[in-house]
Amino acid sequence: MQGEYKTRSRHAMIRFMKENAEKRFTAGDLVKAMNNDENKVNRSTVYRNLERLCKEGKLVKYKEAGTNATCYQYSETHGQCHKHIHAQCSVCGKIYHLDNAVFEEAAKRMKNDYNITIDYGKSVLICLCDGCKNKEQ
Repeated sequence: MQGEYKTRSRHAMIRFMKENAEKRFTAGDLVKAMNNDENKVNRSTVYRNLERLCKEGKLVKYKEAGTNATCYQYSETHGQCHKHIHAQCSVCGKIYHLDNAVFEEAAKRMKNDYNITIDYGKSVLICLCDGCKNKEQ
């Protein structure tokens, strides 16, 4: 991408995001991950890069129900994340990219019965994945 910043901090942040692509994270999570013996990244640098990466389409930004924090997920490997619904395991935080076809009938009913439209890219269903369910048993 023309004009893309290529700093050591940005590379470290993107590496963290790619390694955790199936999980959501907050800016605070990223600040903690970036400040270790090898890196020292300012909080404002993290926020600036998060906003840039959102504009570049590499991150999905959303508010999670029940928290006051804005959450992010690396989306470059999943393409059009703003065009499909996500599910998130309430235990491990893993993100699942769902096929919108599953929700077509529900979307029609919601539009007809309630006069509302699903914002697919900002919709997150909270679930319990099989791995976490099996650990609980």
